[in-house]
Amino acid sequence: MGSFALVVLWILAFLATGLALAAGGARRGAWFLGMGVLLIVFSASESGWHGAVRSLWVLYAALLLVMTLPSLRRWTISNRLYRFYRASMPDISATERDALEAGTVWWDGELFSGAPDWQKLLDFPPARLSADEQVFLDGPTEQLCGMLDDHRICEVDKDLTPQTWRYLKEQGFFGMIIPKEYGGKGFSATGHASVVMKVATRSISAALTVMIPNSVGPGKLLLKYGTEEQKSFWLPRLARGEEIPCFALTGPEAGSDAGSIPDIGVVCRGEFHGKPDVLGIRLNFEKRYISMAPVATVLGLAFKLEDPEHLLGNRAHLGITLALVPAATHGVSSGTRHDQLHMAFMNGPLFGKDVFIPVDWIIGGPAMAGKGWRMLMESLTDGRAISIPALSTATAKLASRVTGAYARVRRQFKLPISRFEGIQEALARLAGNTYAMDAARLVTLAALDQGHKPAVVSAVVKYNLTARARQVMEDAMDVHGGAALAIGPRNPLGPYHSYPQMGITVEGHNILTRNLITFGQGAIRCHPYLLKELQAANDEDGPAARRDFDAAVIAHLGFVTRNKVRAFLHGLSGSVFATAPSCPAELRPYYQRLTRMSVAFAFTTDALLLSLRGELKRRERLSARMADILSQLYLASTALKHHHDQGNPHGDRPLVQWVCEDSLYRIQQSFDALFKNLPNRWLAFGLRAAVFPLGRPYRAPSDPLEHALAETLLKPGEERERLTAGMYLPKDRREKVRLLDDTLQLVVETRPLREKLRVAVRAKALHAKGGAQIDEAVEKGVLTAFEAESLKAAEALRSEAIKVDDFADLRHPTG
Repeated sequence: MGSFALVVLWILAFLATGLALAAGGARRGAWFLGMGVLLIVFSASESGWHGAVRSLWVLYAALLLVMTLPSLRRWTISNRLYRFYRASMPDISATERDALEAGTVWWDGELFSGAPDWQKLLDFPPARLSADEQVFLDGPTEQLCGMLDDHRICEVDKDLTPQTWRYLKEQGFFGMIIPKEYGGKGFSATGHASVVMKVATRSISAALTVMIPNSVGPGKLLLKYGTEEQKSFWLPRLARGEEIPCFALTGPEAGSDAGSIPDIGVVCRGEFHGKPDVLGIRLNFEKRYISMAPVATVLGLAFKLEDPEHLLGNRAHLGITLALVPAATHGVSSGTRHDQLHMAFMNGPLFGKDVFIPVDWIIGGPAMAGKGWRMLMESLTDGRAISIPALSTATAKLASRVTGAYARVRRQFKLPISRFEGIQEALARLAGNTYAMDAARLVTLAALDQGHKPAVVSAVVKYNLTARARQVMEDAMDVHGGAALAIGPRNPLGPYHSYPQMGITVEGHNILTRNLITFGQGAIRCHPYLLKELQAANDEDGPAARRDFDAAVIAHLGFVTRNKVRAFLHGLSGSVFATAPSCPAELRPYYQRLTRMSVAFAFTTDALLLSLRGELKRRERLSARMADILSQLYLASTALKHHHDQGNPHGDRPLVQWVCEDSLYRIQQSFDALFKNLPNRWLAFGLRAAVFPLGRPYRAPSDPLEHALAETLLKPGEERERLTAGMYLPKDRREKVRLLDDTLQLVVETRPLREKLRVAVRAKALHAKGGAQIDEAVEKGVLTAFEAESLKAAEALRSEAIKVDDFADLRHPTG
């Protein structure tokens, strides 16, 4: 063998060994052992390259010493990086630290790792209802839904009826999250969300009324932080509905930037209920967009606390503080309402002028003064991960069920409109988005019920499910056409037009959540090493901080190397060698492709953090695209998990395939946009080469797949029932949802009879039109009398199902 061939073979041997060790995530010891063995073999070969052998052994020895002797490594590598970190990275403020440390890391950490353990996800316990929760859902919740008339609530009364308010209080709807020892239901996150979702498929306004005291009311804060005296006094009253709570955070100058609350409380002494010299707080505040405020009897209030006389301690500026303030307290005013896009739930402003309260009204007592920001960060997870996803998924389930039925029974050009490809495209998105939303909702609830508080995941589901709810409503309205605009009892979608617009603005505006929070918090919180490095770099300089930084940064360098190699190898191989869990063969490629995109995401994250550092926070659109990649990884993961939890039903296979293909395509598009807009073009070229070495492989879901999804909504069956499970189904045919269901059933059953008519018409055996055609068909023996009656009944029901509302009291005065 020639000299050149030997050179090539040895280069390939070293390269292959390095790639194999990196791809396998080998530890440092395995690296040095593998390379050492290869060097021994190389040295023993009769190559004659003695100079090259000596040079390689010197390099090997130097690296071995540096990497195995911590003091030498710190002197040569990590101390230099440590100084660079301290000089270039911004300090972490107390509020930023609270936000970063709030909650826990769950599956989001696996996605950031680049090596998601799929079997671990599939083995995770699924969301389940307890016996008590199921009884409540089938009993009081079902009865509540039957009491609701959403058209009357939103368009006539602008409120729930007094009977409904009384029923909510008597049945404990406002105390679902309060433990039984305090008189509440003690429901899990899944139980709470299931009630909200079912009510929401009947009335968003009623669901918000049920949701708010359980999600953003002060009950959760009391449970975690309240004193025993506060819990014993307030929780039973809240559970019984004797007190209606609200939580007042947002104000004219503090929306998404809740940390800029201008409302001030000053620690002082004053008279309270006839008692002089009471240690308390004098408050002045202005709040708006406060749900339940017009009817609330007790306010959870967020404000900045000042202590100029040092009555509580040494600090003059204590920071954000939370307190419980009865609405009847002197100086508090409320009762007016905002009109939230014509939804009739209670929402309005609150004002406080020279309101004096005892310091004991601070949630948790005086010891919790100034700790409100951390309390808020830990409590926001519920609204983002439980309630808003429940409302969004309810919207999707209702829209899917009624729109699929409507498309099958509505005819244009002598055909059901469901036969047109444009309608099928919209129906496919409806079905696919509903499946994705329900999967993300249920898997996230399972994590909450197992004790996780995944702050990043809660941001992902909040902004993605509200955005998809908006797409769902656009598609539903496109299919219904003018029938979606005619507000009235015959239009079950009418009040739902407004919800998505509201959903994107609450619990953190979607722009903020997508552009800043999801990836910004996730990159630090979920990365296996970055937070440790930042904490060490922000600690007081000293031997301990440098040791901690050294351990984190060396592990981080190995992490980056492994992900770079694995991203490139998966790109070359199409991820066919990536591991996958036990699953149906058709789904195995999706697990492998998501692993490929996960490692590409992890490697790109490190590349961006290293190249842009603090500037990444200002480049919101780059951060947003990384947030979109993380979101799609999570949504596809949960779709696969949901399918597994349901027993891998074959009929649902097109749904999970659509979600995965849609997510992979969106991930690819986000990567492409990211690479096109990176300021460092050499970095962009290198990342594209590593992530897509053979070009962009993923395509949007195909037309045949989307046709299969549309069929899910166009006929009664197990797939349609699973997709819309958990929604309220009226029993009275006068209700439009029931009417459409019954009409769909009858239209499907009588399809063979209509086919007989069509064949006879084509054969010119029938000449009449409309109802007369059915009579002619009986006369000529095309249909039996029984078949004719069945077909007439179906047509009568179909005609009723496509009617819209009109109102005499809306007639023009001169008409």
